[in-house]
Amino acid sequence: MTDAILVAAQAGRALAEAARRAGLRPFVADLFGDSDTRALADGYRALPGRFGAASNAEATCAALDDLTEAAGGAIGLILGSGFEDAPDLVARLAERHRLIGASAGTIAALKDPMAFASLCTRLGVPHPAVAAGPLPEPGKWLLKRIGGSGGNHIRPATRGPAPASHYFQACVPGRPHALNFLADGRTLRILALTEQWCAPSPVRPYRYAGALARGTGEAAPLAPGLMATIAAGTERIVAATGLRGLGSADVLVDGTDWWLTEINPRPGATLDILDRFATPLLTAHIAACLGTMPDPGPQPAGAAAAQICYADQELAPVPDLDWPDYVRDRPCPGTVVRRDAPLCTVLAEGVDRAEVLALLETRMARLRVICAAMTTHPEEAL
Repeated sequence: MTDAILVAAQAGRALAEAARRAGLRPFVADLFGDSDTRALADGYRALPGRFGAASNAEATCAALDDLTEAAGGAIGLILGSGFEDAPDLVARLAERHRLIGASAGTIAALKDPMAFASLCTRLGVPHPAVAAGPLPEPGKWLLKRIGGSGGNHIRPATRGPAPASHYFQACVPGRPHALNFLADGRTLRILALTEQWCAPSPVRPYRYAGALARGTGEAAPLAPGLMATIAAGTERIVAATGLRGLGSADVLVDGTDWWLTEINPRPGATLDILDRFATPLLTAHIAACLGTMPDPGPQPAGAAAAQICYADQELAPVPDLDWPDYVRDRPCPGTVVRRDAPLCTVLAEGVDRAEVLALLETRMARLRVICAAMTTHPEEAL
């Protein structure tokens, strides 16, 4: 049996690294072509487009067909971010490759904002109100792109109806968390409850920054009863939509109140910090997608976090750097990174939340020094 696996995503490095941990050979198609992605992949094809935009259907199909031929066949195809707004493309890919993950129908059910809100209401899951507009009080609403990810697409609501491919979601209070899980189409197994935070910019106030998973010796982020309630509500949605594989439920929590804002039906941004179980998470993902709920083993003892480093100014081009070993998604030399675009990802591990956040802050400060040096003395950046 082949050990090749196809990966398609806006950024495929984390999935490629997870595939290597699982003993698989990744063949990757993505937008960035970072140097560590290329080093991890047995085959690579670049996808056209820009971060946050819908995938180009023809180019994606052609790239994956090419990679399948290069691999001599593959176990199947795992999709990362970039396909939530394209269930028709997912259905088309499923006709050509064995899809290991959420089906096109499941993605459509979870990412149609009006249908998802109705589903939550029917299942008794708290969810912010949604509308297509116009709104009587725009200041109490957010404008979101259907199928958007990473928070870059979220803006304060505008007057008038929502633009094409967008919708309004009511503002609700609370701190952001994500319930990370494995699903087999009927039930779920909780992997972790991660804390999340934003890196606001003038035009992207809800831009995703990073996530943290606490160590096993620390107090849980939420009370056990509230955690169980969130998990039960998420499991009802899993059963109603047939969701399989790795996924996450984004929630806002305010005291004992909570709201489910969305379900991400795919391996997400927390893969780097969660793939520390005895069983590699991609191995567990494949098993869950085949309908067998695996036990990945005990929770990792220590805490871990990952944060995106955004470019404070345009880097054109990125010099040839010897990146620190805690940096992932390393842009290839000569790459142009626009201002406010993702430059790389910074990882940190430690005994507990406080240690990890302190280490992350130190490493982010070091990266900011490196970024500044890139624009003035690139030969001295590291």
